[in-house]
Amino acid sequence: MSPRKPSKPPQKHREKSDDRGQRHFQGSATNQGRNRQAGGPRAETKLPSPAAGGGPGGYWLFGHHAVEEALKNPRRQIHRVVAAGDAAASLGRNVAVEAVERDFIDKLVGRDVVHQGIAARVSPLPETDIYEICDLGRNREQATVVVLDQVTDPHNVGAILRSAAAFGAIGIILTERHAAPESGILAKSASGALEHVPLVRVTNLARAMEELKEAGFWCIGLASEAKQTLSSIKSGGKVALCLGAEGAGLRRLTREHCDLLVRLPTSGPIDHLNVSNAAAISLYELAR
Repeated sequence: MSPRKPSKPPQKHREKSDDRGQRHFQGSATNQGRNRQAGGPRAETKLPSPAAGGGPGGYWLFGHHAVEEALKNPRRQIHRVVAAGDAAASLGRNVAVEAVERDFIDKLVGRDVVHQGIAARVSPLPETDIYEICDLGRNREQATVVVLDQVTDPHNVGAILRSAAAFGAIGIILTERHAAPESGILAKSASGALEHVPLVRVTNLARAMEELKEAGFWCIGLASEAKQTLSSIKSGGKVALCLGAEGAGLRRLTREHCDLLVRLPTSGPIDHLNVSNAAAISLYELAR
């Protein structure tokens, strides 16, 4: 495929919820709270009960990689860090850590969770909108984004984030509804990649794909019934790799907005892959 020429950048808008829960568009606004430096001194507070939260709309990160990368991220607002035993040793001396028993963290995040004895109460990351990704793509000769069509499993989205970070994708686009929310499970599965690859939530996936096309991206959808394989196409330049939920695959409207449908050349007795595995193989192929 020849490189798609980006059109003139459209006037930027961003979506915002009004008081009735509906959505409308308004002029772009700068995200607040981006300049907070992670890892700085924090005021000591009385240790509350395990069920207590660290801030409005926050959640608990857990696991070494997720917490360490969050502390390095100046855009991440961190309210508390708790650790059991020697788990805090890897965080450095400039981080205020509350020493707790492992049972305390079990009650915070669940006994079945592999938290490695460390957790942090954080606010969700500032939102990134589709126009920021489009602007970033316009300034590059080559770029990859991942478009997820109603992928709801946080383990899958986290694993896709990790692959996206490894292979240099600049963002993951997903729907606001019927998609995995930002959470501790997603962040743990991403192994720190959540702090590096933005999750961009949109109300209308087809419209977002058209915005990507305007910025010069080719939208390539993965579908098992496609005639061409991903490796058979010349996919240089800017690519938006579109993947659907397991079982359902890409929805009809999403398929119609793809420039091309391709498949992975599976030939064994099981001819389908987990969506996160398919994403990893496809991102490798695009990078190769």
